[in-house]
Amino acid sequence: MHIPDAFIPLDQAIVYWIIVIPFIALSIRWARQEMDDMKIPLLAALAAGIFAIQAMNIPVGMGTSGHMVGAVLAAIILGSPWAGVLLLTLVLFVQALGFADGGVTTLGANILNMGLISGFVGYYTFIGLKKIKLSMPIAAFGGAWLGLFISSIACLLEMTLAGTFPLVPGLIAMGTYHAIIGVIGEGAITAVAVSAIAQARPDLLSQFSDEAVTT
Repeated sequence: MHIPDAFIPLDQAIVYWIIVIPFIALSIRWARQEMDDMKIPLLAALAAGIFAIQAMNIPVGMGTSGHMVGAVLAAIILGSPWAGVLLLTLVLFVQALGFADGGVTTLGANILNMGLISGFVGYYTFIGLKKIKLSMPIAAFGGAWLGLFISSIACLLEMTLAGTFPLVPGLIAMGTYHAIIGVIGEGAITAVAVSAIAQARPDLLSQFSDEAVTT
């Protein structure tokens, strides 16, 4: 899902940077206001974990690949979609500048897709599923799956707009691969991780108890 530099022209890439920069600034403001001694180690651990899981790429075709994202997991554990934006921004910067994974000019588009779209769609899907009394693991699975799938479609549409990826074959390839990855990877791992944390450290997820979500 990392878009390389050559896949989006510079003028279009600049538009995505303009869109995402205010959200990056808001995520930094969230961190300054909400991060404490308990959340900072979690942030670091999640960043390392997300970096690792994104290293497992599955070729999709035409120079692109599919993989897990992790923004929804970060958003749920840290209690805000802004956590997903901040973490994915940090991870994608390191990947692009240090490991040549994804483009530098297209970082704005990649942050928009994997941090902003995936994080917000997945987090609020999770909240919505909790409000209808689904269990935390099922709600986390649903949020993670949908966040990944929608962000992959956004990625496809950006490349289609740039003229570097055909729409219909792209929908079949990107949609199918990420729908599968969302089940066996993103959704399952997010559900298991959230469930494990809920059992080991329920205080970290207390805001998502049935009583807290419905009030």
